[in-house]
Amino acid sequence: MYSIHAPEVECIAKGKAHKSYEFGVKGGVVSTSKKSFVVGMKSFPGNPYDGHTLTASLEQIHKLTGIASKEVYVDRGYQGHGVTDTVKVWMTGVKQEVTVAIKKKLKRRSAMEPVIGHMKNDGHLGRNFLKGVADDVMNALLCGVGYNLRKILRQLALLCARFGINLNRLLIDNRPNLQLGD
Repeated sequence: MYSIHAPEVECIAKGKAHKSYEFGVKGGVVSTSKKSFVVGMKSFPGNPYDGHTLTASLEQIHKLTGIASKEVYVDRGYQGHGVTDTVKVWMTGVKQEVTVAIKKKLKRRSAMEPVIGHMKNDGHLGRNFLKGVADDVMNALLCGVGYNLRKILRQLALLCARFGINLNRLLIDNRPNLQLGD
């Protein structure tokens, strides 16, 4: 046991020189390949092997979007994933029948690291203030939703700036005048 107040916490080996271990619950993040929108977030209590989490993540995406994934791009931590033949799993560093388009998509997979980093720093995924396994699931989902909302709001602000619209003034001028006692 690593924590008395949160018994679900596990020691997760990262394999990096600057930070060898993290304490918490392992999370799975699935994003789109072109725009990096988060389409799936799942927490995995008990520190399972990465390859064993792929099936559950793909099932979550299918439930949420209604679209079955055809191709998945993962790193070497997902060897031995056991996913059925309906999904083609492309792994970095493995010599397969790799075309130029597949090589580009495998390089694009490295764009997943900043998404996780932004969710840990900006979305408070690095520190969960909720207690329990169910609350770990909620925290992961809310971090994914928050990341997508920040991304959409940033694009909306850029669009408004392009047309010279000041959102703050627009919202203040169109506010209804309410009087006390109405």
